[in-house]
Amino acid sequence: MHMSETLSFTPLFINGQKVSSSDDNTFDVVNPYSRAVVGRAASATSADCLAAIDAAHAAFKMWEHSPLQQRKDVLIKAADILSTDRYKQLILQSMKEETATPIDFCMYNWSSSQASLRDTSKHGDLLGDEKTASDRIPGAEVLVQRRAMGVIFGIAPWNAPITLTLRAIAVPILCGNTVVLKSSELSPRSQFIVAELLQEAGLPAGVLNLISVSREDSPTLTAEIIAHPSVRKINFTGSDRVGRIIASEAAKYLKPCVFELGGKAPAIVLNDADIDAAVKGIVSGALLYSGQVCMSTSRVLVQRGVSDTLTEKICELCKSLKAGNPYTDPTAKLTALFSQSSAENVLGMFREAIGEGAKVLVGDVTRDGSVIQPHVFTGVKPGTGLWEREVFGPELSITTFDTIDEAVELANMSDYTLSSSLWTSDLGAAEKLAPRIRAGYANVNGSTIHSESFLGLIGLGGSSGYGRFSIEDFTDRRLVVFHPSRQYPLTS
Repeated sequence: MHMSETLSFTPLFINGQKVSSSDDNTFDVVNPYSRAVVGRAASATSADCLAAIDAAHAAFKMWEHSPLQQRKDVLIKAADILSTDRYKQLILQSMKEETATPIDFCMYNWSSSQASLRDTSKHGDLLGDEKTASDRIPGAEVLVQRRAMGVIFGIAPWNAPITLTLRAIAVPILCGNTVVLKSSELSPRSQFIVAELLQEAGLPAGVLNLISVSREDSPTLTAEIIAHPSVRKINFTGSDRVGRIIASEAAKYLKPCVFELGGKAPAIVLNDADIDAAVKGIVSGALLYSGQVCMSTSRVLVQRGVSDTLTEKICELCKSLKAGNPYTDPTAKLTALFSQSSAENVLGMFREAIGEGAKVLVGDVTRDGSVIQPHVFTGVKPGTGLWEREVFGPELSITTFDTIDEAVELANMSDYTLSSSLWTSDLGAAEKLAPRIRAGYANVNGSTIHSESFLGLIGLGGSSGYGRFSIEDFTDRRLVVFHPSRQYPLTS
């Protein structure tokens, strides 16, 4: 693969300007399938990070007082611009080169991001003030205000670089905050498109600042940014391992965080389920983007009466789906994992599971570079690695249960709390069962890969994280109390 001339260099974006790093250092961006260098990106220094924070801090003084309609208009205009063929082609090209993303998933990033921007803009009315009578002082009034927090530090991942970058910044910006966004070293050009988009939509200089950092420098510079007194809150989407590191750094300064981390989503299939529909939803949820989605279906829990039928059909469908390079092989529906080391780590988890008694129903426990074919397991036991840890690869395990109570117990045997699905024809039973599953989402007769645009994903703690990309999470709730004339203790 030849390096594209138009995407060969991705700069930093600080105070509305495209700039090289202060020491002119760069890092290579490598296609996960071909291993070819497809671009170079500016590698920010400590001075660059400080400049980005300073620009955001200076812009906040203006942006927090900007009219709400102006902020909404920027998001709406950005959605309109994003819908053009020019931006569609930019996204398709950059995601193809940087992440080897299949075209249909690129298109999903493009279209869902437009919807997300428009939906976010509609919720600006939640920023209005509320006035109520005091419940402590007769005649007093209480004004409840939602105010912007200040500089938000966002870290967005590579696996949905447009959608998740916009999610990291759209609500904070709508609320009147300013943002320093650190892109993934795997997809800097794709994420830089977002900065260009919002600038074109009229976002003032300094409101959004985007930095790219080499893998080697990322831990040190991330800690420096978190420590800066102008940074008020951190949002991070990524692995629970890195999330714990960021949480520890933020805790040193008692700074709040929003985390959307890993998943180990269970799919519960009852005897009365539409099996064909369940198979399609489960396999899609497990293998979409080769399982590199935090909501991916990983643990299939099936009631004994339909276990054999469901297992047979899942295996048949998984065998029909091939991983490879979707840009050169039209039969390849799955893509490569994001690195060869990631692929080897996934295989290591597979081998460990086999050593612990799991049986392979589909797959050969091999890789071709970073490409792994779909795998289906049975006999994966609670407490073992493949049950407990997020895989981020094309796999699922099938476990049989007899009673609803057993299904609930199995589903909740995980530290991940992001998403789940329930497959049954009895919606009344589903409504009773869903609250018993400890997950932010329970998708009845639908894939685990789903979130409502403005509500976003909701981790309930543990390895899936906590907080939401919402108005409540990116504003301070402040109270103004209007006191009447009154008597005071000691002085009256």
